[in-house]
Amino acid sequence: MNRLDKLRQNFVFSGNMATDARAFLEQHGYPKTAAHVADVAAEAGRLAERFGADMQAAQVAGWLHDISAVVPNSERIAAAHEWDVEVLPEEEILPMILHQKLSVVIARELFGVQDADILSAIGCHTTLKAGASLLDKVVFVADKIAWDQPGTPPYYDDIMAALDTSINKAAFVYADYLWQMRDQLKVLHPWARDAYWELRE
Repeated sequence: MNRLDKLRQNFVFSGNMATDARAFLEQHGYPKTAAHVADVAAEAGRLAERFGADMQAAQVAGWLHDISAVVPNSERIAAAHEWDVEVLPEEEILPMILHQKLSVVIARELFGVQDADILSAIGCHTTLKAGASLLDKVVFVADKIAWDQPGTPPYYDDIMAALDTSINKAAFVYADYLWQMRDQLKVLHPWARDAYWELRE
């Protein structure tokens, strides 16, 4: 049985994305991730409405952005190879970052998402990327506001203030936060670096 079939095993899809995403994560033992994706979906919906992106698409991407939490960190490189997902050198060093790409595969193959814009937003929600769409930025920023760590993010006030100007400015706040910390990070993903330079301009 392949990895996707194992993940699908004993799970009944209702057809409601919010219900299914939450239940799928909880059934696999990730209730905290289920709570986090609910928060991100809600925030993404608010930001989409505010900045003129597709609200439903933003919410779907929010529900599914971390759906690959069900693939343990130690198995992510193997899963990527099995699913024909390109693994960059930085992702070899820090497989955690691969989860954004693996979530695309699960969203498409198990949850039936075929919308390229939604899959793109899921696939760059951690790092962003150069040439990011409005929806990409909405989901990226929503994930940073509704982060999955205890307490308030250190950049929270800056990102909220930046939203009064534009979604680009808000996305740059986090891109710049990573850039300033780059020497302390295990890796700086090349997509994050490219997004930083593009948003900076």
